[in-house]
Amino acid sequence: MAESFKNRELNEKISQWMSWSKNDKDNAEIEELVKNGKEQDLTNRLLHRIEFGTAGLRARMGAGYSMMNDLTVIQATQGLCKHTLSCIPEAKTMGVCVGYDGRYNSKRFAQLTATIFLHAGVKVYLFSKICPTPYVAYCTRQYKCACGVMVTASHNPKEDNGYKVYWSNGAQIVSPVDKDISRCINENLEPWKDSWDVDYTETCPLREDPYDDIHAKYQEDVKKLCYYKEENGNATVKFTYTAMHGVGYIFSDKSVQQFGFPAVIPVPEQIEPNPDFPTVKYPNPEEGKGALELSMKTANSKGSTVILANDPDADRLALAEYDGKEWTVFTGNEIGALLGWWSWFSFRQKHPDFPAKDCYMLASTVSSKILQTIGAKEGFNFEETLTGFKWMGNRTDALLKEGKTVLFAFEEAIGYMCGSTVLDKDGVSAAAVSAEMAAYIYRNNSTLKKKLEDIYKQYGQHISSNSYFICHDPETIKRMFDELRDYNKTGKYPDSCGPYKIKYVRDLTTGFDNSRQDNKPTLPVSKSSQVITFTFENGCVATLRTSGTEPKIKYYTEHKPDPSHGLDREAAQKELDDMVMCIVKYFYQPEKNNFIARSS
Repeated sequence: MAESFKNRELNEKISQWMSWSKNDKDNAEIEELVKNGKEQDLTNRLLHRIEFGTAGLRARMGAGYSMMNDLTVIQATQGLCKHTLSCIPEAKTMGVCVGYDGRYNSKRFAQLTATIFLHAGVKVYLFSKICPTPYVAYCTRQYKCACGVMVTASHNPKEDNGYKVYWSNGAQIVSPVDKDISRCINENLEPWKDSWDVDYTETCPLREDPYDDIHAKYQEDVKKLCYYKEENGNATVKFTYTAMHGVGYIFSDKSVQQFGFPAVIPVPEQIEPNPDFPTVKYPNPEEGKGALELSMKTANSKGSTVILANDPDADRLALAEYDGKEWTVFTGNEIGALLGWWSWFSFRQKHPDFPAKDCYMLASTVSSKILQTIGAKEGFNFEETLTGFKWMGNRTDALLKEGKTVLFAFEEAIGYMCGSTVLDKDGVSAAAVSAEMAAYIYRNNSTLKKKLEDIYKQYGQHISSNSYFICHDPETIKRMFDELRDYNKTGKYPDSCGPYKIKYVRDLTTGFDNSRQDNKPTLPVSKSSQVITFTFENGCVATLRTSGTEPKIKYYTEHKPDPSHGLDREAAQKELDDMVMCIVKYFYQPEKNNFIARSS
């Protein structure tokens, strides 16, 4: 292609793309941009590279090195293959697991991934059908694979796709593995001779289809989390289920039936995989009543009082309940409190003499500390990790190797790990466990909402308020956090937010924590993400952080009012609401920074 722009580097990248890419649709997209003189768009697509991190890859699909497409998937896989073979000598015989969801191009990206490993002489367990993300995590660990790849963008918009990597322990990769893979990607950008040969996945003897075997083994293992199968068969509560146009229906319905329940009531408009997600603005059940509108309509028509909702790749679970007047959509922290209580209660019923000191529960640093409070009273251990199940999964693996029992882990973004068969969030098993928990609570003449109130009364109030702003400009986001580190040009962090005094500041970006004598945090530090936590003198904790997969600046707040201070739950909620308003006004400054508030 003749040189079209004054920017020599851009012309070279255009030429390079056209010589490396064999996808006619992607190439036509680049040609059209060149023809129309779209220099800035081409610059964004070709002079910037999609970053490989602990979340793997996730971006909008389209042509260019900054997006998800055949070529960037090939480049990522070549790097992953090189790194895996260099550090795991038995990788060829151990094999790799590759799965995919129902999004546009997911199957194609999975085939390209498998093709590269197969041509490198590596055994590949390539799923023949769409599967939930937990199945790839499970398969990687069950088959003792060298690594696993799941092609999914989880609950992101329909325009996106992603590439999620598990390491040989079945947990997501963490640093420095991600950095080593990223380096290998950059050293292997030019497509290898046979990287485009997807037909090889159908003829190569090194390829196996794990679908039937993994489905059977997973569903057999999920029964280990069931404690009241006989009673479940007589449950009066009926469960409505939505797959949110994703892959979850046949898998979660099966897991619920494994616990002795009849089939779930599906939301017909959302039960089949559909990459357009036609009935929801965002395919994310975490977004609340708006996302669950059709589920509530179905449940009301069927006399069902509990909704189980997976996100499109079925690694998350939302829970809602009807009390005869209105629906309550539980927050991620509230579901974590319920499932944490249930995990301990049900385990204790069957193992009354098991030493509590050998039991563990985990939660991410931005999640409610209700598990810590329950553990302090019941005797089991609680551990806090950095945000993301990659940290909880790897920590669980380490605890299991020490002979410990990990009962439960969660993050507030509706991610739950019940037991330790899958070292990642798992909405399929969580659906079944939640159904059994609900059935038990209903048998005892209560409701999920009332039980949650009982938990807080028994162990202590935990009140949360979490949300986010949207910003597509990384420099604006960085400036906001830097201004917090040099608050009002004082060279210091803020000592108050409005009328609320700050006691401690922990910055996991720079490595500062003044709650500790050496001013160094115990959790790992990463300069690649922004995370600052403020602990206020009234006991409230607020964390501000960027998202690793979306253009969001999130905040997480939790108030644990001390009863001796005279604050009941209602008064504490009012105080927390006011604190959040101050955090938005003084720290986020949305008008100044042109942040877009979360839509309701």
